[in-house]
Amino acid sequence: QLSQGLPPKYGEKCRHIDPKEAAKRAKNEPAVIRFKTPTTQGHFQDIIRGKVAYNGELLGDIIIAKGLSEPLYNFAVVIDDHEMEITHVIRGEDHLSNTQKQIFIQEAIGFPRPHYAHLPLILGPDRKKLSKRYLDKSLLDYKKSGYLREAMINFLVLLGWHPTEDREIISVEDVIKEFTLERVQKGGAVFNPEKLDWLNSFYLKEAADEKILELIQLFVPAAWLKKKDFLLKVFSIEKPRIKNLSEFSDIAGFFFELPEYSPEMLVWKNAPKDRIKSNLEKILDVLVSQEDVRGAQEAITKLAEEEGRGEVFWPLRVALSGRDASPGPLEIVDTLGIKEAMSRVRKAIKKL
Repeated sequence: QLSQGLPPKYGEKCRHIDPKEAAKRAKNEPAVIRFKTPTTQGHFQDIIRGKVAYNGELLGDIIIAKGLSEPLYNFAVVIDDHEMEITHVIRGEDHLSNTQKQIFIQEAIGFPRPHYAHLPLILGPDRKKLSKRYLDKSLLDYKKSGYLREAMINFLVLLGWHPTEDREIISVEDVIKEFTLERVQKGGAVFNPEKLDWLNSFYLKEAADEKILELIQLFVPAAWLKKKDFLLKVFSIEKPRIKNLSEFSDIAGFFFELPEYSPEMLVWKNAPKDRIKSNLEKILDVLVSQEDVRGAQEAITKLAEEEGRGEVFWPLRVALSGRDASPGPLEIVDTLGIKEAMSRVRKAIKKL
């Protein structure tokens, strides 16, 4: 059949065997129970796809059981759905070929037909069927990685559905209010991890302080939780760089404990070490002479204009964070406070 370009189906070899003869032979020969599929054509109304036609002649007699005690999927679900009074069968489009088989079985038994809705498949970034590497994480794994409930629901609901007003951000309440199967798209939806990260970052930025304190407990050392006001201040400054809560302790850890770093990191490009050390000493003088952070920030900015922004701000950033990537040095001064900033700048001068 395949070689002739025909759909493969059962060739009816045993269709006309007398039932008594079949039962006798089944005791000694491999046997299955088949459904005598009508050769009629028909259609069903899919909530998402509209009118879907089918042709029994193309199906052939399908297997519905291996034996009297071993019913197979297409037969079993027809019975289960009827017994459980299922009104709507909502499943992936890869089940379209099963639906026509199940309708024939329903009609043969005399069961009412449920409503059907066949969802688009979720595709990978390459627009092929989602590979296992994207399926190895469960929803709980995402939760443990610091993804928020609101972000995950927002992300999942837009995989194949869109609200009447086209938008990327939609609240759980609006989903409940607006969702209809009729607005589910027919084409496959692309699973885009970058979009999930973007949505999670958005919801983290929008979250109230009380919620952040509740959620972040699983992701930071217990000692950090004793300084709630400071923790929230650090979270506020790091929010633009965080995609999920599991990253927070690594990204923001330097606020709580200055990591070790090499003296070479303090040097801006090819500037002489003595010049960098001199600039750090001038910064220290500023911090010592200023009583408030705003005054210190203004004085450091003025110093940077005189000595060069890179040669002032770069070593200050490294001195305060021990890293080459962090929020701006003036923001870190504001978060740490003048006293802690002085202590860290002194350590940097000593390194040089």
